[in-house]
Amino acid sequence: MNYLKKVIAVSFLLVWQFVASAQQLVVYPFPVSETDAMHNNDFSVQVRKPGGKWQDLFEYNVKVDEVKNTKHHVENASMCSFDFAGEVEVAVTSKRSAIKKVKIRPLSYDIKHEVKGNTIYFRLSKPGNLSIEVNDDIFHNLHLFANPVDAFAVNKQDTNLIYYGAGVHKIEGGKKYIPSGKTVYIAGGAVLMGQLLVEGVQDVKILGRGVIDPSVKMGVHIANSKRIMVEGICLTQCATGGSDSVTIRNVKSISYYGWGDGLNVFASNNVLFDAVFCRNSDDCTTVYATRKGFTGGCRNITMQNSTLWADVAHPIMIGLHGNTPKPDTIQDLKYSNIDILDHKEAQIDYQGCMAINAGDNNLVRNVQFENIRVENFRQGQLVHIRITFNKKYCTAPGQGIENVLFKNITYTGNNATLSIIDGYDTTRKVKNIVFENLVVNGVVITDDMPAKPKWYKTSDMANIFVGEHVEGIEFKK
Repeated sequence: MNYLKKVIAVSFLLVWQFVASAQQLVVYPFPVSETDAMHNNDFSVQVRKPGGKWQDLFEYNVKVDEVKNTKHHVENASMCSFDFAGEVEVAVTSKRSAIKKVKIRPLSYDIKHEVKGNTIYFRLSKPGNLSIEVNDDIFHNLHLFANPVDAFAVNKQDTNLIYYGAGVHKIEGGKKYIPSGKTVYIAGGAVLMGQLLVEGVQDVKILGRGVIDPSVKMGVHIANSKRIMVEGICLTQCATGGSDSVTIRNVKSISYYGWGDGLNVFASNNVLFDAVFCRNSDDCTTVYATRKGFTGGCRNITMQNSTLWADVAHPIMIGLHGNTPKPDTIQDLKYSNIDILDHKEAQIDYQGCMAINAGDNNLVRNVQFENIRVENFRQGQLVHIRITFNKKYCTAPGQGIENVLFKNITYTGNNATLSIIDGYDTTRKVKNIVFENLVVNGVVITDDMPAKPKWYKTSDMANIFVGEHVEGIEFKK
């Protein structure tokens, strides 16, 4: 019996040690004092291991864009971040207004919370990029980035490491070119005032949990380079042009200025966006061909496990720019496991949570949207697939759009206007568009759905206009 008790005690101890080691929490030093303009006082945020001691986070001030009557208005929102593994408890105190209503988004995460006084309490058991919204105020919200624990081991003796520790760092001249083979590490609690340029190089990494100053447009620019990784940092905009084998992982892009896109791709191949968060004052993510001095098409572009929020224009935009005299092809694109939190655009030509606008003689083909959850965005269309001649930006209409799959797309809301799928003429068509398990407000839209009158098009049930230059459209389970 004594032996059995010892075995049980040792087993319990080992289990306890395993659980304790699995519970990790990393908070970062404050880059400046809480009275600095870099700080936002709307929220006070604390985190802890379950039942442990509360630890304070630094609430950064980040600027976002609210469009009122076609005019851009810059608003001040908040941002915090930390790393954890296992489980963590979070306490968010609203100091701006009394709490009457709380949303934690993406809604698909289904994060339960409780409110005590003016503090919101909840637990997280996996990393995620969240928006905490009090009283439906989306322009003074808290962007809370709960990262996985950073596994990178900093070796300050490494001559290929460019290290920025906690605090504010001003780049001389505002721009820093990164040579081949270098790793730039921006530690948590570091703010880099300047732009990182990755141009004509290879095997470069930009890592960490720090911030590139939100007033710097285009925080990271990748041009004509190979085997590049950007991971973990917060910035405004990151563009990839003329490059191959680029990975953008767990990067947070928040832009507030006019035409403030998030993550752009021009004439590049083999680009992966994984677990990114984009809140932008223009398109969140784009894939274009020839543009801005980069030439050629795009192949094998993937975005997965991500969250998109377009305060203006499109969450996802593909195909507008190319080379009319020497037509480009944009092909083999995949968007998977994505939450779209918002879309706000009054101009019909620039609407669409998932938009393919083929211009400049581009051929766009083999595009897959899978497991996309679209919340009740403010204004725009769910889908906009069109061969267009936008004379403001293009010199010709697109050549065609072919083989597009929408699989497991869910939209819940009441603000979506009429979606559009349309070709240009008899020689420039949209072909082979398949919707598999399209769910709109709980209703599965299929060609044989029982609620559809026989004389209706299935697209009528989905609130989609299908033009005459479209072939092979299908709605199925």
